[in-house]
Amino acid sequence: MANYQQEVKRTNKSIILKTIREQEPISRATLAQILHLTKATVSSLVEELIQEQYCCQTGPGRSSGGRRPLMLQFNEQAGYTISCDIGVNYILTVMTDLGGGILHEEMKPFDTNDFTRTVMEIRSMIDTCMKQMKESPFGLTGLAFGVPGLVSREGEILTTPNLDWTQSNIKAIFEDQFQVPVLVENEANAGAYGEKIFGAAQYKEEFLYISAGIGIGAGAVINGSLLRGTSGFFGEVGHTTIIDNGLPCRCGSHGCWEMYASEMALRAGAQMDKDTDMDTLLSRAAESNDVEKALHDVGYYLGVGLVNLIHTFNPQKIIIGSRLARVRQYLEEPMQQVVNERTMPQLAEGCEITFSMNDQYATVLGLTAFTIESFLDKQFESALSTSG
Repeated sequence: MANYQQEVKRTNKSIILKTIREQEPISRATLAQILHLTKATVSSLVEELIQEQYCCQTGPGRSSGGRRPLMLQFNEQAGYTISCDIGVNYILTVMTDLGGGILHEEMKPFDTNDFTRTVMEIRSMIDTCMKQMKESPFGLTGLAFGVPGLVSREGEILTTPNLDWTQSNIKAIFEDQFQVPVLVENEANAGAYGEKIFGAAQYKEEFLYISAGIGIGAGAVINGSLLRGTSGFFGEVGHTTIIDNGLPCRCGSHGCWEMYASEMALRAGAQMDKDTDMDTLLSRAAESNDVEKALHDVGYYLGVGLVNLIHTFNPQKIIIGSRLARVRQYLEEPMQQVVNERTMPQLAEGCEITFSMNDQYATVLGLTAFTIESFLDKQFESALSTSG
């Protein structure tokens, strides 16, 4: 019976904190009303949450008659997360508070093909972030990494088609070094979650996020939940075939979508090497026919792949993110023209296609959201096991 009561308490406490996070500032009376809990229960659990520094009391809110209620807010300053988006030709690392606010960031062009050098660079970036941390109740609550490849539900990197990684045990390496929980996720899945929690899809139940960088991946939210597939490998849309017997791909197939509609395809068509940054490419777009044609071709083939996805998933929205979002002004017209011409009208009518306003931040923001949620869930689980 005691265990059951502790479980009910843990559940109520978790729900109260979740509601405070989502609807802050909020009063105790409003919490009791919307959660159908007694005022005494809410008051007792809120006091515990305040003492444990998960939330804090702010100034009085509006009165509906009588004393003005004291309002509650989630304590975003209680701890930190560090998230790292590992691209093929860059590393983006951010430190956030527990509200997802970015406090420090580092973006470095970097050839991540060498796993050992990549790990050393990431370690240096994390150390720099940690030097920016101020004292807090929980300190570093977790690390998270987004990688361009297949990642199991347990965080094991199984294959990285565009990187020659072997024994890429990122989770074990960084758990050992920093002694905090480490999450490893496919970068497109993380990008989709970032758009759902912090970006352009906060109120969408059915949408696709297309991560268009050196390769192409997808994350899908269906019925409000992230779709992972049987083994957790959903989203390798860059390796669907759009041209029979087309260009050879590193995955071993031919004619893959990412060979025609990715940053890799853009650089090849514009005859620019992998070290040329996107700003330089953009500056040359108005001067070079090769660059202008490459951008048009990438937009065209991006549209071809999107038609297939619209016909397959019938999404409310498609968000195109990662590096190619920076050249949206060149891609949008040829892409949309293909979609308009080839999509069944009934499916096209209900689907909005946009480019991410987060550009390259969707993945790290999704990783941050995963880390915060995991941290809070484990805190309450820990409290239950200790009390038991």
